[in-house]
Amino acid sequence: WDETHFGKMGSYYINRTFFFDVHPPLGKMLIGLAGYLSGYDGTFPFQKPGDRYEQHNYVGMRGVRCYRLFCAFLGSCLVPFAYLTVLELSKSLPAALLTAFILIFDTGCITLSQYILLDPILMFFLMGAVLSMVKCNSCADRPFSASWWYWLSLTGVNLAGAMGVKFVGLFVVLLVGLNTIYDLWDLLGDLRLSLVMFGKHLLARVLCLILLPLALYMAMFAVHFTVLNKSGPGDGFFSSAFQSQLIGNNLHNVSIPE
Repeated sequence: WDETHFGKMGSYYINRTFFFDVHPPLGKMLIGLAGYLSGYDGTFPFQKPGDRYEQHNYVGMRGVRCYRLFCAFLGSCLVPFAYLTVLELSKSLPAALLTAFILIFDTGCITLSQYILLDPILMFFLMGAVLSMVKCNSCADRPFSASWWYWLSLTGVNLAGAMGVKFVGLFVVLLVGLNTIYDLWDLLGDLRLSLVMFGKHLLARVLCLILLPLALYMAMFAVHFTVLNKSGPGDGFFSSAFQSQLIGNNLHNVSIPE
């Protein structure tokens, strides 16, 4: 059922048809992009679960051969993400390998990654954020180095990605936030560290973990409204002034009073 739901939204992006959905736009935009790059033309109706795709090229969005491949690729990335996270935390190769094997043979993870769903995209950014956070913590002994900035910035990018797919991504924002508060509290208690240096640490985290994710999150909506410039099923949720900007709408180019 969800594949029918989100596959249709991928088609809306390819056809530039405006729609409304409760989730932020990033996941559906990426599904649409994957379909477009793999040759899908956005013509399959996605009317009900179980409809055969026939000659329509859906596989780029899903993931069996090359709308499918995208989700399957992101789902497969969860295995190395989990391996690297546990290896970094435990420094134990057997523990990291066990974690990877558990995910490789997890039926739920395999199933979710086979279809045109938001879940593998969401999990990719969730686990990416945790891995980046753990890697950044490992660079604590060399702050402001290139690797430290890289992992801190990548954490912010993954936070934006998680929030941009589903609002459930806010939970990983909470996790990273608590980790950051603990880290800053530890730095504040270090008497060897000057207040100026502590201020730099605070500013770096505000920049990479607050401002960067917010900027990327707003940029997703800017792209969303730029791409979807044709009238569609989501018109009625918005004002007359907004509808006048949509090609094909009854109010298109009509002068709307302030």
